[in-house]
Amino acid sequence: MSLFRKFFGVGSDASDEDSQSEFNAQAQQNTPVDERFMYNFKKNGGKFLYCTDPSEVNEQFENILEENDWYESEVICYEPKLFPLLDDNKLLYKSPNQPKFLFASCENLIADEGSILFSSNQIKQNKPDALPVNIVIYATTSQILESKSDGLRVIKKKYDKDYPTNITTIKYFEKAKEEDFLQYGSSAKNLYLLLLEDL
Repeated sequence: MSLFRKFFGVGSDASDEDSQSEFNAQAQQNTPVDERFMYNFKKNGGKFLYCTDPSEVNEQFENILEENDWYESEVICYEPKLFPLLDDNKLLYKSPNQPKFLFASCENLIADEGSILFSSNQIKQNKPDALPVNIVIYATTSQILESKSDGLRVIKKKYDKDYPTNITTIKYFEKAKEEDFLQYGSSAKNLYLLLLEDL
């Protein structure tokens, strides 16, 4: 942008939009990674619930069940560490026929695109479009990373040689208001994130 335009505001709307998007990109780079994740996640349509301790996670989980009338429903959950929370709320997770939602943890939370990174440890061999429309994720702030490549690096280090398969992300959490070719082939999910502060 020239000095003349800066002082006198002369120029096209396109150049103003360019400078605005340039400013937003710069502001994003200077924002802490957790704030950037929250911003992008909410921009994608995700519902975010911040929790400071495990009892708050339980309380927020119950609020989600109440809001959606999911008490005593069937749920998909593949992770034994999450079963106690389901048992406490009388949710059925052993061979569900008509699950209302998926309850899972994740590998990582990706800040630069506001997405959730999964592997076969959380969703087995299911592709995102085969999962229920409703998803509740339990994650911690230490799982927030800058990019997908950081997430893949962490998976490689964490699992050493026994790498999980079906590594995928879910990024869109609401149906696009207008046709967007970037969302082609991806199915929007109604996603709640229970994020526990652990740093």
